[in-house]
Amino acid sequence: MGILRSSSSSSALKWLGFVTAVWVQSISGNNYTFSNYSGALKSLMNLNQLQLNNLSVAKDVGKAFGILAGLASDRLSTPVILLIGSLEGLLGYGVQWLVVSRTITPLPYWQMCIFLCMGGNSTTWMNTAVLVTCIRNFRRNRGPVSGILKGYVGLSTAIFTDLCTALFSNDPASFLVLLAVVPFAVCLTAVFFLREIPPASSADEESEETRYFAVFNILAVVVAVYLQSYDIIGIKTGVFSVAFASVLLFLLFSPIAIPFHSFIRSLNRGEEHDVEGRVQEPLLRSAEKEEVVVEEESPVEERKRPALGEEHTIMEAMLTVDFWVLFVSFLCGVGTGLAVMNNMGQIGLALGYTDVSIFVSMTSIWGFFGRILSGTLSEHFLK
Repeated sequence: MGILRSSSSSSALKWLGFVTAVWVQSISGNNYTFSNYSGALKSLMNLNQLQLNNLSVAKDVGKAFGILAGLASDRLSTPVILLIGSLEGLLGYGVQWLVVSRTITPLPYWQMCIFLCMGGNSTTWMNTAVLVTCIRNFRRNRGPVSGILKGYVGLSTAIFTDLCTALFSNDPASFLVLLAVVPFAVCLTAVFFLREIPPASSADEESEETRYFAVFNILAVVVAVYLQSYDIIGIKTGVFSVAFASVLLFLLFSPIAIPFHSFIRSLNRGEEHDVEGRVQEPLLRSAEKEEVVVEEESPVEERKRPALGEEHTIMEAMLTVDFWVLFVSFLCGVGTGLAVMNNMGQIGLALGYTDVSIFVSMTSIWGFFGRILSGTLSEHFLK
């Protein structure tokens, strides 16, 4: 019975960790929000467009140092990696808030580049901690895991943008406060619950994972549609905005019901097994002879190169074709989206729009659908 209770609590903790991972991803897409406050930086620091573009490049260069988080993930625990990312983001975006809110005078240009680089790099630590841990916890459902988590990264830009619009009338200083404080607070929560836990070992557990991931997908789509509806309706003042923010926070917290459901279901299943075991147990046990099994020493085998889907070291990964295909794909493809997002504010202003937040939000939402579909379809066709 003790083993069954331990198994039920382990399953619940695994899902609780995944829920906190979803929350971390929901606030870790701040790299895509530069256009929401770039105009304030441009005016306060008297920058021209080229200098502003270079600031956005400095932010993106921070993501290039994500290799540090990857190397650290093999040596540091998940809580430590989360703390590094949250503290770096608190400092990087906190200094930007001090400048935009005019609490301090604008720093020299090169110093601002450093703090934007720190802000950009902070999310790589969060993403690495979350993705590595969750993929190890759900080895048989890597596609849905990556699709859901990366999908929420896409939604996070819309979440931040719409919340700031609803609560703070899209004020750049308030927006930067959210970028600095909220990820720090959420990561502190995840530190206590996100751990590596043994993956599913039975068909029933794998089936349960599939059902729960379907629920996560549905909830994510509901959040995306809700955000899209808010952008289309366009009513962003008064009681309506407060109600919108309240419902959005409720939707983001709603996945917490899944760990509780898993725990109760595991307890009920454990009690059934315990009763069956007592019924089938014989009253009299015959003495059985103990057999001594002599294990033969197996010859030491040479370590083979890990197969696709198994864990690789950095050097092992670099020796595969798949690694370089992914590397070239990201090198050539990812930058185009970042270039558009970074300059969305200037593009909108050039077209005559005074509020460009709706374009940032909608780009984020439709990026979410691409991410979550790619994860689900890849698992269906490649599993």
